[in-house]
Amino acid sequence: MTEQTLPLIMFYQDWESYHRRLVKAIAPLSSDQLDSPVATHHWTIRRLIQHMISDRVWWFHDWLGAGSPELAHFVHWNPGDAEEPSGLGAAELVAALESTWIMIKGALTNFTASDLGRIFSPPASLSEEEQQAFGDSSLQWIIGHVHEHEIHHGGELSLALGGLSLPGVYGNI
Repeated sequence: MTEQTLPLIMFYQDWESYHRRLVKAIAPLSSDQLDSPVATHHWTIRRLIQHMISDRVWWFHDWLGAGSPELAHFVHWNPGDAEEPSGLGAAELVAALESTWIMIKGALTNFTASDLGRIFSPPASLSEEEQQAFGDSSLQWIIGHVHEHEIHHGGELSLALGGLSLPGVYGNI
């Protein structure tokens, strides 16, 4: 069937638009703005973006094998990771978002609808306990999870930016 051979990017074109709006919201931020917390008991904007970047890499690179080996270090940008970098500027965050988007777009271009049921085992880099806790996941679940993760945290980001009187991911709405 023809629809089974269509690349998944055909079904996720809105994700690229979302990505562009995310980059547009982050690019002009100053270091002080990036250091603003999403809420008093939450991460800063900088750490929230780092978390989104890390999640992209963890699922698409580590689980699905997408992207180049140079992306692997982004997985350590997750807040609390022993190797988490500090003081990243907006330009560095945007560059990481762009390079990880290229990875996601490449995967969505290479996978087709017939691949959605394909099962992926947890990465060998996880401990045995972590591998058992996560278990196998379908491509459909992984893509859906990362997409919803981005939308969820984009809402947090927009709320934080709105608190600074700045446009969020969807502008000034």
